[in-house]
Amino acid sequence: MLAYQSIIAWIVVGGFAGWVAGLLVEGYGFGLIGNVVIGILGASLAGVLMSMLGFYTHSIIGNLSAATIGALLLLGLIGLVRRI
Repeated sequence: MLAYQSIIAWIVVGGFAGWVAGLLVEGYGFGLIGNVVIGILGASLAGVLMSMLGFYTHSIIGNLSAATIGALLLLGLIGLVRRI
């Protein structure tokens, strides 16, 4: 079971990553709140993918990088689905 501090940190890191991803991927954003939600979902996606690939991030920079990559992937996938 995750401690509530871990959940809060996960939400903060994911929110920041979503904000950064929204700045990097223009045209696919969902506004500030939407990008923060996408960032949180992207952070969880990145956490699962990174652990499946055998990569573990133990620093805040590593966690932010992984969460931002996950948010970028998720925003890209959503952008592709919206085009169809």
